[in-house]
Amino acid sequence: MSGLKGFLTAHRAALAGLAGALLALAVFWLARSSRPAMDWWVEKVSMPVKRALGAVCDPLPFSVCEAGATLLILGALALLGRAVWLTAHGRPAALGAFALHLAVLLLWGYWGVCALWGTQYYAESFAEKAGMTASPVSAQQLEAVTRYFGRQVAACADAVPRDEAGRFAVPRSEIMAQESTAGLYDGLTERWAFLTGPDRRAKPAFYSKLMSAWGFTGYLCPLTGESTLNVDCPEVFLPVTIAHEYAHQRGVAAEQEANFVGIMASIASGRPAYVYSGWLYGYLHLSNALYRADPAAAAACMAELPAAARADFDLNNAYWASWEGPVREVGEAVYDSFLQSYGQELGMQSYGACVDLLVEEFWPLI
Repeated sequence: MSGLKGFLTAHRAALAGLAGALLALAVFWLARSSRPAMDWWVEKVSMPVKRALGAVCDPLPFSVCEAGATLLILGALALLGRAVWLTAHGRPAALGAFALHLAVLLLWGYWGVCALWGTQYYAESFAEKAGMTASPVSAQQLEAVTRYFGRQVAACADAVPRDEAGRFAVPRSEIMAQESTAGLYDGLTERWAFLTGPDRRAKPAFYSKLMSAWGFTGYLCPLTGESTLNVDCPEVFLPVTIAHEYAHQRGVAAEQEANFVGIMASIASGRPAYVYSGWLYGYLHLSNALYRADPAAAAACMAELPAAARADFDLNNAYWASWEGPVREVGEAVYDSFLQSYGQELGMQSYGACVDLLVEEFWPLI
């Protein structure tokens, strides 16, 4: 017992930090059931903090989130090695101290994610702010809107550079250049002023291949306010992915809503690479949903697409098929659990739920 008492006394500050983190998480878990509390927190605290963090990190050409995570992992491994060495040399409490301090760091980091990101799942949604309902749609509506998107894809497919195989060939550097991304949301903010926000640069991910192995095309880091993009996967969906991550920067939390907003921002931007990427990405979601409802109709719609669009789909599908395996399955399972921990019952399937919003938006135009 004297050893335990000595350990507790020596590490009372870390224990206080652990207790504080658990208390902070408990407050989040209790407060998330209050919509007024979450709306106030998002508007007055989390969004201003994320934008301030983004302003600090934006001038740097690399992802501060990636760099910070790398340093933390390397530091943790170094400290673990030191703890093992000390344990082997007569200081058995060293491993316990390492575990305690690591737990404090991880719990406060998780609380930071909850405070700056998780709270947005419980605040007013994009659909609520926009006055949209995302109601279920009929197979007839779904087929009609899928064909409409197919026609838009065909109309703009030749407006972008293509390689000798007829595939999308806009350079990544051009897509991610600040002159390409600045003002990307100007086409939407007149209609939805709540999407107004500062322009931030899209950051290329150093660990893009690792992201591909885990099945990710991009992410917003709430602790730095940065959008970090996978620059290893085919370029055709990079523009709409950037727009998707910018939706998160503007407070759109749910993945299905960020997909819808990213598509809308892309096609409203007037920038050929973004316009084509947005229509094609919307078509992908609609076609996948139509395939589940009516495989024959989905196949007929796909056959009507121009050869250039089908070539883009083929390249994208081949790329992601090359990464299929247990690592990707684990990555998707982890992210699915992350989404469900914030009440996103659809989990990873929520990426396809933007279909309801697309049909609601475009059905009246047909």
